[in-house]
Amino acid sequence: MTVLNLIEAPEDVGPPPPVLELQGAGRQFPGDPPVHALHPADLAVAAGEYLSVVGPSGSGKSTLLNLLGLLDMPTEGEYLLDGIPTSDAGERERAALRAGHIGFVFQSFHLMPHRTVLENVLLATLYSGVPRSERRDRALAALERVGLSHRIDFVPTLLSGGERQRAAVARAVVSQPRVLLADEPTGNLDSESSAGVLDLFDELHAAGLTLLVITHDDEVSARAQRRVRIADGYLREIA
Repeated sequence: MTVLNLIEAPEDVGPPPPVLELQGAGRQFPGDPPVHALHPADLAVAAGEYLSVVGPSGSGKSTLLNLLGLLDMPTEGEYLLDGIPTSDAGERERAALRAGHIGFVFQSFHLMPHRTVLENVLLATLYSGVPRSERRDRALAALERVGLSHRIDFVPTLLSGGERQRAAVARAVVSQPRVLLADEPTGNLDSESSAGVLDLFDELHAAGLTLLVITHDDEVSARAQRRVRIADGYLREIA
């Protein structure tokens, strides 16, 4: 008697797509002649990578950040987020992708000054789909993760610069994003606070978070496992 094997072997689906991927993506602004803020570029960032993009002021760093963060759209090529093409996505679709996939950290912190640290982090959960029943626990866990559990009832004006940036990092990771985009995260910090924030990034990366840090500082850039330089709108890998 022949026994039929009705359980099919799983298909080999291959490796997961990059978390972030530019495919000939560029950004051009109209003019005579047109201004190429970002020349067509290919870039792939795998899950769990720590990539830095280093370049001087005016090199195209902000344009690149805006594209990667879905705050702007390429005028040519394609940008895929977790394998999802975004060039034809509407504003609502891009907003949903941002909320579900990307955490942001900026040079200027962007904390609400009259809200406590805990409230600032809780506000981020409102827009990222975190269930109401989990919001407070998630916020407290994020603040514990960045070493600010003793400052939850403080307002940002009572914190040091390093503590404010840690609060901003907690806000960025509370929704458990796929990638953290950091724009000049140490630009407003002294050397000791900068080192503390970079140590925190190392810890987040070691825990599996994908990081992309945009900076003008070669020392900050060197903390990443992989580096890319941008100059005059051109991206080049650093060996």
